[in-house]
Amino acid sequence: MGNIITTIIPIFMLIMLGAGARKFGFMKTDFIAAANRLVFFLAIPALVFRALTKASLRSEFDLWSVIMMNIAVLLVVMLAVFCNRWQKTPNTPLQGTFAQSTIHGNLGYIGLAVAFYYLDESGFARASMLVGFLMILQNLLGVVLLHYYCCENNVSRRARDFLLPVLFNPVILAALSGIIFNLSGLPMPQIFDRFLLILSGLALPMGLLLIGASISFALLKQWLPQAALVAFFKLLLLPALGWLLFRLVGVESQTFTPALILLAAPTATLTYVMAREMGGHVDLAVASISLTTILSAFSYAFWLGLLN
Repeated sequence: MGNIITTIIPIFMLIMLGAGARKFGFMKTDFIAAANRLVFFLAIPALVFRALTKASLRSEFDLWSVIMMNIAVLLVVMLAVFCNRWQKTPNTPLQGTFAQSTIHGNLGYIGLAVAFYYLDESGFARASMLVGFLMILQNLLGVVLLHYYCCENNVSRRARDFLLPVLFNPVILAALSGIIFNLSGLPMPQIFDRFLLILSGLALPMGLLLIGASISFALLKQWLPQAALVAFFKLLLLPALGWLLFRLVGVESQTFTPALILLAAPTATLTYVMAREMGGHVDLAVASISLTTILSAFSYAFWLGLLN
């Protein structure tokens, strides 16, 4: 339990510090946008690449973790779509954003942060491998869901335009590059390794500050019932299904812990970007991001405590 507390509390102290920095003007909108690009395109890819170059991939990779993790996501998508149909309302941007927010986790900033500080080096390497698989699935599903529910004239063009960046996501490319470099057996030059170490040190603290700066308490209050339903699906139902599937096929807890940490990540800030670009409900996206980020401090403590 001590390891859980010393992992979760400092992470969410940084998130709250980011929220305070935004409120008191230390993090302006222009700075947040530029810093987010820096972290997403450079720092986090450096962190993932370096971890995978040092991992023992043949012993760390577990196919069942990948399969069951993706099945859990697909099951939650089906339940979210059923929930929309049960409400008996026409297809709307609100429903599209709700369904997307239930499965689109913040893997790069919060999922990897929890994995990095809670797991050992081999566990974090396993999480870095799983990130690529989960990112591809949740981004593709996000595009499909918004395309289905947000039936505007220009959505088809936007969906096609959005798929290419999904496939060339810098974190996914970094994971693939790290795996290829590892399997090649080539030595990592010490100078380049030190460079990656310094650059990757920027990733997690800056990413957590940026997450905190994106929290909106005003929209959270306005859309609390809908955001609470998203939080139930994302923070409880999705990792619960993953946990049951892992146990069903006999995967050991030490092996599937990285996958469960990724499944339990709060709603990604990218849901806001996708909602804005593809005609989704922007306010619900921001409210869902805000509430799930705050509540994930408690849900992570629950899931990690259950694994212990």
